[in-house]
Amino acid sequence: MKAAKKSEWQLQTAKNRFSEVVNRAITDGAQTITRHGKPVVVVMSQEEFRKLAPAKEGKFDLLAHLLACPDKTLHKRIFRTPGVPRDVDFS
Repeated sequence: MKAAKKSEWQLQTAKNRFSEVVNRAITDGAQTITRHGKPVVVVMSQEEFRKLAPAKEGKFDLLAHLLACPDKTLHKRIFRTPGVPRDVDFS
């Protein structure tokens, strides 16, 4: 019977054997790194990461993002009250 491969590493061990952690992430899947017994980081292959978070093409377009807002009346509800600003006590 084949022993299960390690997929959880203590932080100090992962630092000392980082190449092995990376190789296992590529061949066996995500590797969890723990600190004080609690999972804190996951090392995974680039291929696996892209499946979870596909890269966006091109640059971020703020105008397109704002125009895609489903509430087309939002700009009508943002207004300033007429008159001088009120006094604010910061003490």
